Amino acid sequence: MSTASHTMVYEKKALPAKVATTGWALLILGLLLGVAAFMMDALRMQFVSIILFTFLAGIGITALFMVSIEYLAGAVWSTPIRRVFEMMSSIVLFLPLFALPVVLSMGNVFEWMSPKAATDQVLINKAPYLNQPFFLVRLAVILGIWILFYVLFTKNSRKQDETRDQSLTARNIKLSAIFIPVMGLSITALSIDFLMSLEPHWFSTIFGVNFFMGSLVAALSFITIAVILLNENGYLGKGIVRDHYYSLGFAMFAGCVFWTYTAFSQGMLIWYANMPEETPWYLHRWEDGWNVITISLLVVHFIVPLFALIQRKNKTNPARMIFMSCWLIFAHMFDLYWIVMPVHSHVAKIHGPSIGLAELAAALIAIGFIVVLFQQQTKNKNLVPVGDPKLQRGLAFRL
Repeated sequence: MSTASHTMVYEKKALPAKVATTGWALLILGLLLGVAAFMMDALRMQFVSIILFTFLAGIGITALFMVSIEYLAGAVWSTPIRRVFEMMSSIVLFLPLFALPVVLSMGNVFEWMSPKAATDQVLINKAPYLNQPFFLVRLAVILGIWILFYVLFTKNSRKQDETRDQSLTARNIKLSAIFIPVMGLSITALSIDFLMSLEPHWFSTIFGVNFFMGSLVAALSFITIAVILLNENGYLGKGIVRDHYYSLGFAMFAGCVFWTYTAFSQGMLIWYANMPEETPWYLHRWEDGWNVITISLLVVHFIVPLFALIQRKNKTNPARMIFMSCWLIFAHMFDLYWIVMPVHSHVAKIHGPSIGLAELAAALIAIGFIVVLFQQQTKNKNLVPVGDPKLQRGLAFRL
């Protein structure tokens, strides 16, 4: 890595009005389609609201995870673009709002809240954990902790822009040491509560890790799009080069490989053990036409990213990186669809997979919300952590 001196030249500029216009248009259209989808098929929209919530929750908390990893590891390559990570992690502030539709429809989507749970011995045994009051307490605690850490991290980071106080970096390093294990436990609990417990007879000890990796890849994809568009249009000042794009691309590539490893390990071990309480989850995703979705997920989330991101030239090409980022965002939502919607098919007694207005609405809401939120964050905040002592070394980063 080169250690040549590079000086940040940063001048805060407002984003074009079309950014906010586009974001609001997507968000409003998504909400309107969501209302229409709910009126047409309320149960389907209730299941899709789980996809929407877990999609945004995973992206928000893994973006904050990247902030904490930078501090804890003393990384420098990401320092010039860390503020983009921070802005993306502001999603956690609004997660209670997106959790509300799921909470209001719990009785319709979670089997452990149905009347038959009172006569099902497995669900009776799991009732001390899978019950509505404890579910809501866990949700409140998890979201409260995430919001608290977000506020603390970003408060110190933005204060440093004004004071140049290096002790604020040391403070965030200490916070990171606490946050990492707390985040690991909480994101696992969230994935178990909202996704795994949809089929409460089934369990997997690697499920939380798989959800974390899928979310991290999606968060990195959103961040990559933002960084490239901002940098190529001069909003991040001067000094960020394509070596930074490469690092983001490499992280996305590594994340896809590790997601595949966890998904394969989970499937292989369950297939090998052949235990009756574990195999039905996969059978539901292999029968009645769902095998097409299962095979497609492997192609979309692993094979295409593997060959598209393995070459260095692709990881330093802005257009190709933006395309693959969009691809991987779709891949993560497709993964969540594969986890959630077979349960809907079983509950609604419909045959085979289908994608309708509800899924389109969720995608538009998620993307529109992120664009609007990011644009609002940039109004009164620097896009670069100009007071961070590692900034100049981050600008000097070369591979």
